[in-house]
This record gives sequence, structure tokens and C-alpha cells, in this order.
Amino acid sequence: MVRKNGNLLGWGFLAVATLVLSSGLAMAEEQYAIEQVKDNVYRFSYEHYHSAFMVTEQGIVVTDPINEEAASWLKAELAERFDVPVRYMVYSHNHVDHVMGGEVFDSEDVTVVAHEYAAQDLEWTRAPTAMPELTFPDELTLNLGDSRVELTYYGPNNGRGSVSMRFMPANVMYVVDWVVLGRMMYRDLPGYDIHGVIASTRELLNERPFDRFLGGHGVMGTREDVEAYLAYTEVLYNAVRDGMLEGRSLETLKQEIRLPEYSHLSMYEAWLPLNITGVHRTLIDQSYMDRRPDVSE
Repeated sequence: MVRKNGNLLGWGFLAVATLVLSSGLAMAEEQYAIEQVKDNVYRFSYEHYHSAFMVTEQGIVVTDPINEEAASWLKAELAERFDVPVRYMVYSHNHVDHVMGGEVFDSEDVTVVAHEYAAQDLEWTRAPTAMPELTFPDELTLNLGDSRVELTYYGPNNGRGSVSMRFMPANVMYVVDWVVLGRMMYRDLPGYDIHGVIASTRELLNERPFDRFLGGHGVMGTREDVEAYLAYTEVLYNAVRDGMLEGRSLETLKQEIRLPEYSHLSMYEAWLPLNITGVHRTLIDQSYMDRRPDVSE
């Protein structure tokens, strides 16, 4: 028997309490995962967010910290699993649901890296995370021994300063938000430039082939999976544009555009009408489709 506040508690109560505590700890651990993608490149997952890191004898390159809690867990795991320090922390773009927690890794020995537009946005908005120290306009390569990370900016696509990261020689491609495999584009495309998403993905696929693809959300995949994602964005865009040219309203487009060939994607039923809304909004806000004489709703 156990006494608490003057009352006796049975061993059954203690067993239940222990089970609840153990279950809670297990559920907390399930929020996190580290998986080897290929060779010295790994995926870190926190809930439905993913970032990448590369381990070399000269040090570790980490990417999006996600938030303070996730970054703290990852930092502890890296220290326990690998006997080398973190040398670089790279932000994929400016969105705060990916770059928070940067202060966890920030130190004199760690260089914080981002595209110049992402760095500008984080500074201007006074984002509460570590500010980038090393920025670039188009391309940058980070070298650590025989390994490297090739950063490339393809123009606007999602957020500001969003870049691709190719980890070599493993040849793993990491892209956040503007390519998501196995799932629809996010809701009504907040932060998306749909024209830029299509253009950037085409350019990405025009580069030399990569072996594995890793995204900030969704599942891991291959070049063929990225091609399928591009096909969806193009089919969606064309359907909304053509419907607007035919004078159909947004509500009509949401009812009539179905795209059943993509019904296997996660969130298809819930997010297809929202994806349509996002493309429609972009065509009005960015292309002034509603002001053209050949378009009438």
C-alpha cells in the first residue's frame, strides 16, 4: 500500500498510474523519429513535419529546426548518436512553422544559412529565432570533407527564399512545402505562388536526376513521384484557368472539378475544393483574370 496525503492507495492504483505515465512517455516519443534515408543522410520527423540532416567526420549539417521543442530533442539525439558537432543549420525558407527553434543550435561554432530573401523576411518581421549569418542569391555549396549540400533558389514558389537542398554524394533531394508527395497541396494554398510552384518544380526536374526525395511534409519518394506531383499541379491549374475562361464561377468550379485520377492523395476530399479556391485566388490576385474582357462570371 502507498500513503498519499494521509490516505492509503492500493497497489492497483499505483500500477494504473505507472501505466498512464509510461503511455504518456511513449506517446511523446512517437512524436519524434530519426530515419536513415541513404548513406549519411537522415530524416528527422516531428509530428507531420520533416527536416533533414547529414553526418560527416567533419561535422553535421542540420536543416529546419521546426520549433524549440523539436530542436531540443534533435540536438540531444545527435549528441548521443554521433560523436561530431553541428557545423551548419540551414533554413529551407522563411515560414515560422519550419524555422522556429533555431536558437537551440545557434552558437559560435554553428553557421546559420538561408537564402537572402528568407533572411531578409526573418529580420524584417523580427522572427524569434536565430538569424542567418551566411546568405546567397542563387546557389551555394556547403562542403564538409567528402560530402556537400548544394542549395539552389528557383524563384518564388512557397514563402520567401525557398530553396532546394541536394545532399551529395548520397544524391538525396530535400524540398519543403512547394513539393509534397502523397498529399494534396495545403488547403487553399496559403503562402503559395502556384505559377512559381509549377516553374520551380519543372526546373528541379530538369536538373540531373536525384536518387531519393525528401519533403518537409508528406512521404519520401523518387523522381517519378515528383513528376506525378507536378502533373497534379498542372492539371489543377489548367482546370481552374479553363473554367474561368469559360465563365464559370468559383462555386461552380468547386462542384465540377473532380480530378479522380488523384483521389488516392491524402486529404483529397477535404482539400480539393480548397486547392481550387487557392488557384482561383492566385489567378485573380496575381493575373487579374477577373479584369480581362474575355473573362466573365
